[in-house]
Amino acid sequence: MRVPLTTCDFLDRAELVYGSRTGVVDEPAQPAASLGELSYADVARRGRALQAGLDALGVGPGERVAVVSHNSARLLELLLAVPSSGRVAVPVNFRLQPAEVSYIVEHSGASMLLVDPELEPALAGVTARHRFVIGPEYEDLLRYDTEPRPWADPDEDATATINYTSGTTARPKGVQMTHRNIWVNAVTFGMHMQVSDRDVYLHTLPMFHCNGWGLPYTMAGVGARQVALRKVDGAEILRRVEQHGVTMMAGAPAVWNAVLDAAATWDGEVPGRDRVRLVVAGAPPPSRTVARIEAELGWEFNQIYGLTETAPLLTINRPRAEYDGLSAEERAKALSRAGVPALGTRLRTSDSGEVLARGNTVLAGYWENPDASAEALEGGWFHTGDGGTIDDAAYLTISDRKKDVIITGGENVSSIEVEDALFSHPAVAEVAVIGAPDEKWGERVTALVVLAEGEQATEAELIAHCKARMAGYKAPKRVEFRDGIPRTATGKIQKFKLREAFWADGERQVN
Repeated sequence: MRVPLTTCDFLDRAELVYGSRTGVVDEPAQPAASLGELSYADVARRGRALQAGLDALGVGPGERVAVVSHNSARLLELLLAVPSSGRVAVPVNFRLQPAEVSYIVEHSGASMLLVDPELEPALAGVTARHRFVIGPEYEDLLRYDTEPRPWADPDEDATATINYTSGTTARPKGVQMTHRNIWVNAVTFGMHMQVSDRDVYLHTLPMFHCNGWGLPYTMAGVGARQVALRKVDGAEILRRVEQHGVTMMAGAPAVWNAVLDAAATWDGEVPGRDRVRLVVAGAPPPSRTVARIEAELGWEFNQIYGLTETAPLLTINRPRAEYDGLSAEERAKALSRAGVPALGTRLRTSDSGEVLARGNTVLAGYWENPDASAEALEGGWFHTGDGGTIDDAAYLTISDRKKDVIITGGENVSSIEVEDALFSHPAVAEVAVIGAPDEKWGERVTALVVLAEGEQATEAELIAHCKARMAGYKAPKRVEFRDGIPRTATGKIQKFKLREAFWADGERQVN
């Protein structure tokens, strides 16, 4: 027997097995717009009403429904209900400018656009055939009096979502995630993180980003409670952990640095000690951050590696039994690696050091972009664009984006290694290391540093600090102090923006 693996399975099971329990807690900025607490039966009922509303509008299977929203119960139900009816959800980064949102809506060919009320003033000029503001207008779309038309021919290879990449270098590409991609990612993620119906998951990660890493599906499938945090703030995260008994969260290192800052002034013991499990990705964290999370918060640190194109799970690094006897420093160093392949994933590196991946979470292709699809999937492997190494124990360590490897004097320098050394200095709050042009060395290791509030350090001091921890050629030749470091919505440093000032006169950004 072969039954298609589709996103329907997750909410169907949540309703069947956990229908009466609270499934979603909605916490938007405006209490009047909140849906409050919803049981999984409520979420399923609303999902069917949405599907019936789409039927009434003539938005049929295969058509795209774009949504621009902060985290909310309504966004969660859209991610669950739209693909499950054979339609395609297009979650859009709410931090994008109107022209960028317009490009995604047009490129995806979305028949419908749903906009968060807070974003409506800025996005009023972005249109689609059907357009609704999420709130009372959206509620009018729901048809509770009509059963939706069933998906006539469920297909696990059909596109379920189109997730646009962050577009750090060019126009964003639409990543086609199939039902099979999402299903395998959600179940594998849940297995590796040992998710159960006792978990309470706080959505600190934007749901638009790679469908919240697929965790909305994981949590629904096992009946875990989901709390929709609308906006990330370190102190607010701590309050939700305390209020809701949160056991699991996911996000980029920048989120947890904000929590660490908030914890320093928290009144009383930090909530969630020995209970909370973090899943961290988006940028390789320095080992100092790993150690601080476990020591100062008492939260378990887990790291994954993946991309929007891989749903995202490729590798996972959990605190395994072999780490128990390690010192705090050794344990942090072990956990700062990207991890070992997730179940069903195969990894290798190319001759140039690029990480290549195979598995059921790898994208079907880029929407309306066959050339980019062929290039990314050349040879039957997905080309990640990241440089890395795989050791004898199968652990992957990401050295950097390939173009971010600095070649100075004929030697390769990993910017992440230099950043980790700089992060170990107590005065450093943020850092980005890039290669700048140099007539003698080809490229000069250059560090752009944001100092922690109230701290001071000189260029010479930071360079000496690095030289004491690594080979001299790896240490920065230059340190510049900045007020901030540009990042994408998912926490990745936008190094192309930092390089522009240094490479403005050249045709390339490497020598």
